[in-house]
Amino acid sequence: MATDIFLLNISGQDKPGLTSGLTSVLAEYGAKVLDIGQANIHDTLSLGILFEIPSGKKSAAVLKDLLFKSYELGIKAKFTPISLEDYENWVTLQGKDRYIVTILGEKLAAKQISDVTKIISDKNLNIDSIKRLTGRLSLVKSEEYPRASIQLSIRGKIENKAELTEKFVQISKDLDVDIAFQEDNIFRRNRRLVCFDMDSTLIQTEVIDELAEFAGVGEEVKAITESAMQGEIDFQESFIRRMKLLKGLKEEVLQEVAERLPITKGARRLVDTLHKYGFKTAILSGGFTYFGNYLKEKLDIDYVYANELEIKDGVLTGGYVGDIVDGDKKAQLLKELAEKEGIDIGQTIAVGDGANDLPMLNLAGLGIAFHAKPTVKENAQSSISSIGLDGVLYLLGYHDRHIDLLE
Repeated sequence: MATDIFLLNISGQDKPGLTSGLTSVLAEYGAKVLDIGQANIHDTLSLGILFEIPSGKKSAAVLKDLLFKSYELGIKAKFTPISLEDYENWVTLQGKDRYIVTILGEKLAAKQISDVTKIISDKNLNIDSIKRLTGRLSLVKSEEYPRASIQLSIRGKIENKAELTEKFVQISKDLDVDIAFQEDNIFRRNRRLVCFDMDSTLIQTEVIDELAEFAGVGEEVKAITESAMQGEIDFQESFIRRMKLLKGLKEEVLQEVAERLPITKGARRLVDTLHKYGFKTAILSGGFTYFGNYLKEKLDIDYVYANELEIKDGVLTGGYVGDIVDGDKKAQLLKELAEKEGIDIGQTIAVGDGANDLPMLNLAGLGIAFHAKPTVKENAQSSISSIGLDGVLYLLGYHDRHIDLLE
């Protein structure tokens, strides 16, 4: 039997019963719905229905009745005939690779979206959908914590992913916006473990620098810390040098430093949401277990792995106990935790800011450089520099309503 294929596009003010009314007309004529999609912006509806109907009288009659129903509902209807060849070409596209591009910032301007979508277009990639992930922005009230995010679902063949990522990184630099690019695979939809660096990630300070201030060697230790973060010197070497400078510091100072640790904006919102959705969390830190365990209790973190200070007679010896947790050790711990939790490494997320975080950032299914040094951002899969730590949730595809529902 010969059939006709039509794309019905509906626009107008959203109201209850629109989809029901239109599909009931299609049902009367035995139409087959091949695809359907809907979006709402400021109470304005955009609805598309792709359907197949037997050619002849039924085809003409269903169009007439759909037009009448649209008039009755106060909406505009447009019909586009689709050839069988065009439809089959469209069907073959569903085997194409799929990706997610997430754009993050305090506010998003047309220029930022324009530049990102132009790169997508230049690479002959299709945008299947665009979704706003953050709540509606008031133009009257000032936001205490402004943030905006949209997610683009794209499809097509990418010949050079590194080149595409490089272009996104350049836009990030030029326009002060974060752009995350991920494969839309089964692992992305089933992340289960998030591992955090501690210093300058979960907290907005380097603990060893704080301790150094109490020990009177602040400037010396900060210089070594900065050099290590930039990747200029080996982490183990920098760690040993800094530890020696802390020799003689009293143990009681540790509690004082712990109690005033500045927790990063969005950290609690992120960790609370992750736990409520069944994620496990871990601190993998080149810092110290004393402070990692303090945050474990404060934020309800599941695992902590860090360096243990050597203390004798209530005083730091300038030494440490056990192996140094450096970049390679962090990656190893990430792998071991994934095995312990019975998940694939592709289901893991790692978040950090320093050069010693790169091994775990590149091993994880999703590695995120958080307010990181330029060299780290350039070598990580994704980065967040414009908003707080809860920006990770948008990279996972959560909308504010999914988060706020739990609060």
